[in-house]
Amino acid sequence: MDAQSRGRAEEIDPADQWVLNPRTGNYELRLDRSAAQQQPSVAAPRRPSSARTGAPGAPKAPSPAVPGPRRGDGPPGRRGGRPRKGGGGGGRRKKVLVVTGGTLAFLLVAGSVGAYLYYDHLNSNLNVTDVGDAGTGGFKKDQPINILVIGTDKRSGAGNEGYGDAESVGHADTTILFHVAKDRSNATALSIPRDLITNIPACPTKQPDGSTKTIPGQRGTRFNVSLGQEGRDPGCTMRTVKEITGVTVDNFMMVDFNAVKVLSTAVGGVPVCLAKPVDDKDSKLKLDAGEHRLEGEQALAFVRTRHSFGNHGDLDRIKTQQQFLGSMMREMKSKETLTSPKKFFSLAEAATKSLTVDSGIGSIDKLTNLAGELKDIDLKNITFTTLPVLDNPAEPEGKRATVVVDQRVADPLLKMIQADVSLTEVEKKEQAAKDAADAEAKSKADALLQGNRAPAGDVRVDVYNGGGPGGAASTTVTWLQNSKGVNKSSNRGNAPAKLDATQLEYAPNQADQARALADLMGLPATALKMGSADAGPKTPMKLTLGADFKGAGSSLTAPQKAPEDIQRVEADKAICAK
Repeated sequence: MDAQSRGRAEEIDPADQWVLNPRTGNYELRLDRSAAQQQPSVAAPRRPSSARTGAPGAPKAPSPAVPGPRRGDGPPGRRGGRPRKGGGGGGRRKKVLVVTGGTLAFLLVAGSVGAYLYYDHLNSNLNVTDVGDAGTGGFKKDQPINILVIGTDKRSGAGNEGYGDAESVGHADTTILFHVAKDRSNATALSIPRDLITNIPACPTKQPDGSTKTIPGQRGTRFNVSLGQEGRDPGCTMRTVKEITGVTVDNFMMVDFNAVKVLSTAVGGVPVCLAKPVDDKDSKLKLDAGEHRLEGEQALAFVRTRHSFGNHGDLDRIKTQQQFLGSMMREMKSKETLTSPKKFFSLAEAATKSLTVDSGIGSIDKLTNLAGELKDIDLKNITFTTLPVLDNPAEPEGKRATVVVDQRVADPLLKMIQADVSLTEVEKKEQAAKDAADAEAKSKADALLQGNRAPAGDVRVDVYNGGGPGGAASTTVTWLQNSKGVNKSSNRGNAPAKLDATQLEYAPNQADQARALADLMGLPATALKMGSADAGPKTPMKLTLGADFKGAGSSLTAPQKAPEDIQRVEADKAICAK
């Protein structure tokens, strides 16, 4: 039974279960009723009301005096003395689930933690950035969730001044697109190499005075300058990721160097395995082969090293970071962590102080709601992978420092993410939990596609652009007429509203035409929407190209199996870095 359940049992106030241990000077959670009833016996003299207590595990104040738990102060993180305005009784102790973790682990562990912290204290730890319309403004419960996790190389935080470029404003040094399935049964964590050559779109950014400044776009540059350079904010990185992947990002979460140090320390160290000894003078990582538990400076050195594993490049560093994150997730979901109040409070403090988020998830309430959506995902169904890339052919042999997207492998992988297809072998019972309405629609459409197809010359269709690339309706009609013989197709320009997914609307007596067009364009069964009434003999079908449309001749049907040659690892697997 968790602390929340215990707190409700027989009207026991959860705050009364926190007592001061006179031997350590720290608050501790007493799990039995009798201990809760005896709390006054260990209460220390009250600290002056201007003082503030910290989370368990945090550095102690010079004075050992702390407020007694039955005098209205509750757990650490709350100002002593007077009750909050407008509150009374239990209302004075507003409760939230502890939000914990590092980068992805923050999301996956937060919803399962049952300890209490004060709302205003944790909210004050968060840094919030307004990114305008760069994202959706917030995830939806009945839709897939896409969170962009950004690790910046900004040298903020005590002891980090000496790492790399001390004058750096921070780049998108480590970037992971975290896609959570609509049915919440699985997730894909797609790493994007920082040295990827790409186009950065124009980016509206909010200024301190409330105005908006648009940063011009940049073509053929490194992905990592999508953040920090020229005044670009995380919204610019979100827009760049959408251009690369075709996936609209809902929200972002950003951490810096300090987060790795404080989170790894708060969890009591992150287990890692090395297949060989390492002595990297740049990152200052020096370890023997075998298993280690890393925290603080050592943990940061491990995720920063580029000269210890593989080919000593950024792509191998990404693998090391993925292994570290997977291990951190396993550690945070372990029994040792979930049963330790001290770790709960240390993680909550470290996580919230390390985070910068967008306004869509810019409060503990919103983060807790997000964590609740993700808490039940099994680690075996979380796949880390990396955007497939090739050495940049524009650079001379032997001096290639950047990469470009390997479209041959990347396209099917990205289509799987766009279509919400899992990269893991999800159990049948999890697959059965998919939305019933979608399943029924797909079944009907699949059955339809088994019927007869009309000749291309008999297909009548009006084409609208409802979110595809500029001029997509025109180029598609040209392709249909010149390459496929669909001469009765017409360009109708922009659609009245934008769609996320391409859609073909047809009447029952146009089913043969719909089947033919779906074959020619590679439309998935879910794109076909049949009306209720028959159409006239010369009435065209309506094809609206959505945000998933990449160009004429590019199939929208997602593969059901990941490409064989992608780099991938499941979060539940411990792998030795080599």
